[in-house]
Parts: sequence; C-alpha cells; structure tokens
Amino acid sequence: MNNSAKRAPKKASLISRLKRYPILWNLILIVVMFVIAAIVSFAALSLGTRHGMRLKVPDFIGLTLNDAEFYASQRGLHLIVNDSLYVPAYPGGMVLEQLPKGGVNVKKGRKIYITINSFAQKKVPMPYVAGRSLRQAKNMLEGAGFGIERLEYVEDIATNYVLEQYLGEQIVTDSTRISAEKGKGVVLKVGVAPDQNQTSVPRLLGRKLFDAKGRLWEQGLNVGRVSYDEGITLLNMDDARVSVQSVLQGTTLELGAVVDMHLTLDSEAVAAAMAAAEKAVEAALQERELADSLARVAADSLRMLNSVQPQPQQAEDEFFF
Repeated sequence: MNNSAKRAPKKASLISRLKRYPILWNLILIVVMFVIAAIVSFAALSLGTRHGMRLKVPDFIGLTLNDAEFYASQRGLHLIVNDSLYVPAYPGGMVLEQLPKGGVNVKKGRKIYITINSFAQKKVPMPYVAGRSLRQAKNMLEGAGFGIERLEYVEDIATNYVLEQYLGEQIVTDSTRISAEKGKGVVLKVGVAPDQNQTSVPRLLGRKLFDAKGRLWEQGLNVGRVSYDEGITLLNMDDARVSVQSVLQGTTLELGAVVDMHLTLDSEAVAAAMAAAEKAVEAALQERELADSLARVAADSLRMLNSVQPQPQQAEDEFFF
C-alpha cells in the first residue's frame, strides 16, 4: 500500500474553524477592532498632550525680562507679562512675581505669567482740593491716585475744611498745574474751631491698608507707623488686613492725632483680634455707663441734701430793727 497516497488530512486552522460560526467570528472581529482603535487613540492622545513629558519651572524672580525670556525659551516655556508694578528699590524690568511659581512641574509649552517692575512710576495731574471738606478732598485725591501724607490742623472757624495743600514744600494753588507720581502723599492744612477739636477712632481691624487709611483721614486722624508680619512683601501686602490698631475704636482723640497699625495675612489672627476688640469696647462702654450712673447718683444725692437742710433763723432783733 502506497503511504504517499494515504496521507492524513490536514487539520483546519483556528481561523477556518471560527469562520464556521459566523456570529462568533463577527463578535471576535468587533472586539479586535475595538482594542486596536483604543490603542491608537491612546497613543495619539499621549502624543498630543505630551503625556509624561513634564519639566520643572525655573524661578524667574529677580531676573531681567530679557534673561527670563531666554531661559524660558530654552526650556520650551512661554513668558507672558501679565502686570507691572513700580517698586523704587528694584531695577526696572526685573521679574517680581510669576505664576506658576518656580519648582512646579508643568508640560512643555506652558505659559508662565509674570509681573515685572516698571522703569518709572506714571505721573498724573494732581487735583486742587483746598476749600473743600476733608472728606471731599480725600476722595478727590484717592480718585486721582494720591494719598494724604499728613493732616495739619490750624485754628479756624471752618472745622475739617482744607485751607491749604502742599506737595512736599511746594504749595498747590488753583492756578498751579502739578503732575506727580501716583501714590504720592500731600500735606493738607485743615481748619478746626477751638471747641470742635475732638474725634472718635474708627474700627480698623479687618480692613485692608488702603481702606484703613481712608477711615482715619475721614475722622481727621493721621496714619502712624505701619508694620507687617514676616513674609509679607510688596507683592502680597495688598491682601493683608489690620490685626492691631494702637488706639481702641471709639476712643476720643484730638484731631490730627496718630494711630499705628499692624497687618497680617493670617485670617484667624484677624478674627481673634476683632473678637477681643469687641469685648474691650463692650467692657469700656459698661465702665462708662457705670461711671455715668455713679455720677448721676452723686448729683441726685447732693440735690436732695441741699433741699432738706434747714434754713438759718434770723436773729430776733432783726424783727425789731
């Protein structure tokens, strides 16, 4: 018998066998195509978002704008000048702040927003405020970008009306046309009648410095020493709030007196200070009411005593004079 003529039939392949079952075969094809599509999509997404390609942001603070832009381009980052401030202590064009901060891991191509130091403070016209009430003068100066360096009170019948205005040693008049750097303070000479030289200290706790200064000026008081917690800089001091005022709110002072302040970024410290101040004010009011009550009782007792004292009798010979 010829062995070659009686070869065993080949076994059908796995694919051939699966094709005998059309439903199962189609299901397998669908699953395979879905897996391939998922792999391709994930690869494309990873490539488009640079998945896994992260780098550390350099610290640009203190660099000039040109140097910061050079180092950023070397690392595939883009610098965007978002804001500018004028800080005389620093050179113009220096990077003062950045977001994200140095050391943060970001993707290549990320935009880094920076704040730079201006080369010079902008000069603006100064308004003439003499002849107006202190409140009006303060609002006009603040609206133009100026502040009050000092209030000087002089005797006059017009209490809390501005009599003269000075920028440094130079008097500002109605015909003067002065432009000065924004933020400059002016000296105001303000009138005060002899019997109207008292004012009440406002509540400063919890207020930002700009608002606290305005409240003092409106009450005819001067801003004294301003101190800050450690870690507060020129860049974040606008967010700080008053946690200590040297004179308790409600206290009576002479016009032109000075009030010191301390500011912090610690909201819990501010809340604790405000709560303590409320208790102190309440205790002072109770003490004042007690003193007033004692004074009234003493006055009433004196009046009663005078009313019951017997009148001295006239001498008998006065009737026969």
